[in-house]
Amino acid sequence: MAFNARLATEVCNCFAIRSAARHVTQFYDQFLAPAGLRSTQYAILAKLEREGPLLIHTLAKALVMDRTTLGRNILPLERDRSIRIEAAPSDRRAKQLYLTGSGARRLKTARRGWTEAQARFEAGVGPARAAELRALLGSVVANPFGPPRAPAISATLPKANDTGRDRGGQAPTSANMTDKPQANA
Repeated sequence: MAFNARLATEVCNCFAIRSAARHVTQFYDQFLAPAGLRSTQYAILAKLEREGPLLIHTLAKALVMDRTTLGRNILPLERDRSIRIEAAPSDRRAKQLYLTGSGARRLKTARRGWTEAQARFEAGVGPARAAELRALLGSVVANPFGPPRAPAISATLPKANDTGRDRGGQAPTSANMTDKPQANA
């Protein structure tokens, strides 16, 4: 199916999903606010309650979230003592998250708001359609959408004032050309 670039937002799957996600997130956040939580923080606490202590990267993957975004969401939870972060027993370099007693109580309080939001959402959309939507979105998350594309040519071309040298002043070679940032020497 050919797409008209002028109609990008009207037919863009990403735009439609992100708009719906923002709308639903704002709706749920209103109900979670009395407990001092946002929907993402509620999901973190609920996941820790269900599964027990989790490594940060495991939790990020389970929530389909990058580690930086997860980090921004766990800092207030740690500050408020809803979670505890410790070195993982299996690898002291890795960090593991634990739900605290305070966090469990906070989650219990927030669950009342979540239950109300869930009931209102399903009343507005319909229970069957809400279940279908969750299944459809689950299949979207599980779909890798094929192999990753190579970067656009313009993204790989040097800028007009680019000398073509790395931070250490070396010209690029096959040995030093990687996608990883170069460490300062």
